[in-house]
Amino acid sequence: MPEFSIQTVDARDPSSSEAAETLAALREKLSPRGDLVSPRGRELTLKVFGKALSPIEVVETICKDVQTQGTEALLRYTKALDGAELMADSLRVPEADLKAAHAAANPKLIETIGRIRDNIATFQSAILHRDVTITPRPGVSLTQRYVPIPRVGICVPGGAAAYPSTVMMTAIPAQVAGVDEIAVVAPPTPFGAYNTDMLATCHELGIKEVYRCGGAQAVAAMAYGCDALPAVDKIVGPGNLFVALAKKHVFGTVDIDSFAGPSEVIVIADDSADASFVASDLLAQAEHSPGSAILITWVETLLTNVQSELSRQLGELERGDLARDALSDFGALVLARDADHACELTDSFAPEHLQIETREPESLIAKIRHSGAAFLGHHTPVALGDYAAGPSHVLPTGGTCRWAAGLSANSFLRSGSVTQFDQSALSAIAQDVITVAEKEGLTAHARSVSIRTE
Repeated sequence: MPEFSIQTVDARDPSSSEAAETLAALREKLSPRGDLVSPRGRELTLKVFGKALSPIEVVETICKDVQTQGTEALLRYTKALDGAELMADSLRVPEADLKAAHAAANPKLIETIGRIRDNIATFQSAILHRDVTITPRPGVSLTQRYVPIPRVGICVPGGAAAYPSTVMMTAIPAQVAGVDEIAVVAPPTPFGAYNTDMLATCHELGIKEVYRCGGAQAVAAMAYGCDALPAVDKIVGPGNLFVALAKKHVFGTVDIDSFAGPSEVIVIADDSADASFVASDLLAQAEHSPGSAILITWVETLLTNVQSELSRQLGELERGDLARDALSDFGALVLARDADHACELTDSFAPEHLQIETREPESLIAKIRHSGAAFLGHHTPVALGDYAAGPSHVLPTGGTCRWAAGLSANSFLRSGSVTQFDQSALSAIAQDVITVAEKEGLTAHARSVSIRTE
């Protein structure tokens, strides 16, 4: 068995900055750069483009070609990058195939999807924005209204595994918001657009548009539109670096959910925590590979026991080798001075997932501002949020939860104001408008008010 290693940091000395520096270094490593070429990536880009382009250059080239050449470029890159030779009329999965997948799926999976759909819809409906109207004075009506985005595109990965959970965690919030059209794209692979479970999930949720394409070319097609895939208004869902860079590239033409990097978790734990639980929670993120898993505790014996548990549990995991590499590259066990110090370090990292396994987790979450999603207590693993609880698992990574929010039904609403004044209300406020408009030299603005009140 390969040797297991993970950074351990003793941060109990108030004069030491090692913990902060370690977390800052991990945050830097987890930030998607887009300027590095892996050996496999170099080989593939040489084959497809004739030179070793960086991921950013690859994405820019693909997006430009799809924008200018449409379906032809989408099909060309699908063949070159995914090895799938498709025609324009075979990009979209036929409705008969969706029905057949649903019929062939395990009935237990279909029942599970139904229960999870109810959980997600219940939560998302409860938090959905509603129109607000106020009448601050007679003759004035001010409304903030919310209307659903008409058409949304969802990226579903399909390289190493099938992800029906991604369909649920993106499509159901959109449906709750009232989105009329949902288009799902997935790579033409056994884990993607040819996967029975993924297609069955789409059919169970009433999704009729599923396309056999992935990567940057699918993102570009959804953003710019082509004969085979009409343009959408917003693109959501996870993907590899090329998908993330493509979403960033097309932002402005369409809206996107986020520019996502590797998955992350910080676990804060005290002496009431079970070391085997904590280790399993760290490994659940590490198996994404890349995935960052960090424990912060002020209990030295727990840190030691978790390290032993990690070593033991790694040998039991199907993706143990991948998780081992991730722990070595992006993991850390941090011994803090106390609970307050643990909260301070967590806030500085701003993790995608925060799991608090302490006696009184509510008192700690109150001290932490920056986390994409928080999970409180010894019996609330992050996997509940990933699959079934109700909030979406599409969350801000890379420290962006300092300003970004996770995906929700509200992400699919566009807000706008509606203002209405009667004549007397206009007369009451007219001079204020005229004064400011004339001060700015915008006399036509002022006149548009005074002409109604003279």
